[in-house]
Amino acid sequence: MRNAAARPLAGRVVGRGWVGVPAADADGVRGVPGGCNTGWRAAVCRFTKAVLRYTARLITQELCQLAAPRLAYASGYCLKLAVNPLLVVLPHEATDLALPEVLQRALAGIDASAVARATCLTMVSQAQVLAPREIVICLPAPTQDLFDGLEAWSGTPPCPVSLICAAPDRKSHEKLAALGVHAWESIEVLTAQSLDALLGRAHARWERENGLRTELVALRTRLDERKWIDRAKGLLMSARGIDEDEAFGLLRGAAMHANLRLGEVSRSVVEAARWADAINRAGQLRMLSQRLVRVAAQALAGIDVRRARVLRTQSAERVQGNLDHLAALELDEAGARTLSDVRLAWQGLEAALAARLVPRALMDIDARADALLSAAEALTGALEASGARRALRIVNICGRQRMRAQRLAKDALLASTLSQDAMRDRLAPTMDAFESALLELERAPLSSPEIRTALAAARDEWLQLVHGVREVESAEGRAALVRSSDALVDTFDQLTASYEHSLQVIMS
Repeated sequence: MRNAAARPLAGRVVGRGWVGVPAADADGVRGVPGGCNTGWRAAVCRFTKAVLRYTARLITQELCQLAAPRLAYASGYCLKLAVNPLLVVLPHEATDLALPEVLQRALAGIDASAVARATCLTMVSQAQVLAPREIVICLPAPTQDLFDGLEAWSGTPPCPVSLICAAPDRKSHEKLAALGVHAWESIEVLTAQSLDALLGRAHARWERENGLRTELVALRTRLDERKWIDRAKGLLMSARGIDEDEAFGLLRGAAMHANLRLGEVSRSVVEAARWADAINRAGQLRMLSQRLVRVAAQALAGIDVRRARVLRTQSAERVQGNLDHLAALELDEAGARTLSDVRLAWQGLEAALAARLVPRALMDIDARADALLSAAEALTGALEASGARRALRIVNICGRQRMRAQRLAKDALLASTLSQDAMRDRLAPTMDAFESALLELERAPLSSPEIRTALAAARDEWLQLVHGVREVESAEGRAALVRSSDALVDTFDQLTASYEHSLQVIMS
C-alpha cells in the first residue's frame, strides 16, 4: 500500500479510542473475521510501517481479546489516526483494565489517544518499541518503581513525560524533575482542558530542553575539534618546521581530500603521532633488554666499568619510564595483556640484575632479558596492529635495529667472556637481519635529507660494529664493539624519531 492515509484499515473497537469507517461498497470493502486467524493477518500485512507503528500493537493485543471483532479494508476512506499518540503508564494491577474514568473523559475531549499501556517497569522498553509522541504516567502517587524506571533515561527521556497523580511533596517534585518529568497535574482536577494544557507544557519544556542539549553538544563538539586542530597544528609545525598557516593548510587539504571534517582529520593526526610514539617506546624496551645484558657482560669483562654502571642505571630508569608512559595509554585488550607480560618479564630481569655479578648470574640475566625481549616484541606488534596505519611499520623496523645492535654486541661479548658457542651461532643471523633491515630503510620511499644523512651515518657505524665483532678477542676489538653499538643506538634513536615525526607517518 503506497499511502497509509489513502487505503486504511477500517474497524471499531468499543471503548478503545478507535474510530472506524463504514464499508464503501462490495468491491471496495472486504470483511475479515476477528481473532488471530490468517484472514486478518493477510489484511494487516499490507499496511505500511507508518500505520503499523501505531496500530499493530492494538490489533494484535486487543482485537484478539474481543469476541468476534471485525476488520475491513476500505479503499476510499481514511483511518482517523491519533494526532498525538500517547503511551499511558498505569499501576501494575491496572494495566489489564480500562483506563481510569477521569482519564478516559479527559482524553475524549482532546486530540490525543492512548495507543498502548505500560507499567513503571516496562515503560522504557515500550517507549523504545512504540516511539510514542508523549508519555502520560497516571498513578495514585509517585512510587519507587517509577523512580527506578525513569533512572534508565538519566534525565533525558526520548519524548515529553507528564505525570498525573495526587499532589507530591516538594522533595518528590525535585526528584521527578531531575529524572526528566516535564509537567504535573493533579488527578483530582483533571479535565480535557487541563490535560491538553498538561501535554502542551510537557511538550514545550521537552522541546526547549532538547534544543538546549543539541546546542550544548554542538558547542562541545566545536570546542573539542578546536582542541584537536590546535594539537595537530603543533605536531605538524614541530615535525616539519613550518608555520601555523602552512600546518592549517595541510590539515584542511587532507580533510577535503578525505571528505572528512577538519576536526576528524586533526584527531587522526594526533592519534597517529600517539601510536608512533607508543611503538617507539615499546621498541626501546627491546633494545634496553639487550643493552642491560651487554653492560653486565662489559662490566664482568672489565671494559670501561664506570661507564657500564652508568648505562645500567640509565637503562633501568628508561625501562621503567617507558612502562609507566605506556600504562597511561588507552590500550585495547591485546595491548593491555602484552603490556602486563612485559611488566612481569621486567620484574624478573630487575631481580636478576640486583644479584652479585658472576658468570653464572650473567647467563640468568641473559635468559631473563630474552624473555623481556619477546614480551616487548609482542607489545610492539600489538601496538602497530592497534594503530591500523601502514606507515607505522617503518617506525617499528627502525626501532628494531637498536635492539639488534645491542644484541649483536651482547652475544659477541658473552661468547668471548664465557666461551659460549651458542652465542657465536647467533651472531650471523643477527648480522643478516640487521643488514636486511638497513637495506629496506635505505630503499624506502619514506625519506628526507635528514633521514638520508642519518642512514649514511648508520651504515658507517654498522661497518665499525662488524669489525668489532670480528676482533672481539682483542681489547681493541671489544672497545670498538662497545663504542659502535652505543653509537648505532643513538643514530637509530634519531632515525626513529625522524620517522615518527615525518609527515607521511603523521598524515597516514
